Amino acid sequence: MTNIQETANPDIQEKIQEEVEQARVVCDITGSGSPECAAAWDAVEELQAEASHQRQQKPKNSLEKYCDANPEADECRLYED
Repeated sequence: MTNIQETANPDIQEKIQEEVEQARVVCDITGSGSPECAAAWDAVEELQAEASHQRQQKPKNSLEKYCDANPEADECRLYED
């Protein structure tokens, strides 16, 4: 598994850690084959998927930000083939 803490939001990383700990506790109490245990690990997987999604979103560069604010500028014209 890759380290998802590299570029994902630190808040989501804390939440993932909390959910992992909670899942371990739930599974220790209810057993590893219980529906509660499975649901707890599903919550962890959902948060990990969200962290992955956040990492994949590229921040806009300075030209993209400029064009968002000034779509009529010459630098921002789009030409169709």
